[in-house]
Amino acid sequence: QVQLVESGGGLVQAGGSLRLSCAASGRTFSIYAMGWFRQAPGKEREFVAAINWNGASTYYADSVKGRFTISRDNAKNTEYLQMNNLKPEDTANYYCAAARSGRISSRNGEYDYWGQGTQVTVSS
Repeated sequence: QVQLVESGGGLVQAGGSLRLSCAASGRTFSIYAMGWFRQAPGKEREFVAAINWNGASTYYADSVKGRFTISRDNAKNTEYLQMNNLKPEDTANYYCAAARSGRISSRNGEYDYWGQGTQVTVSS
């Protein structure tokens, strides 16, 4: 069993930056692929970014490519999402997720564990 806890959300002006963290419990974090998803009010949860087990491969949604960077530190059992040049449309609850397969994916169903989310609000 893996527990995921997100932090780092908040209120920021458009053009600003935030860094989200996702702390994972358990000894097997280093073999899981990790992802970030987000969900805005009234919308479905959507993929943001993913990283494979050793950080060698990453994958981004087109809407965040070039602005967001996903990374991980397996020694600290932590995943990160650096978000730059934030836009009002980035406003959402952000969730981290872990996939036992170790493969990166943009599909919700590929992930086995989910955090509770952290709110990001971008004002115009």
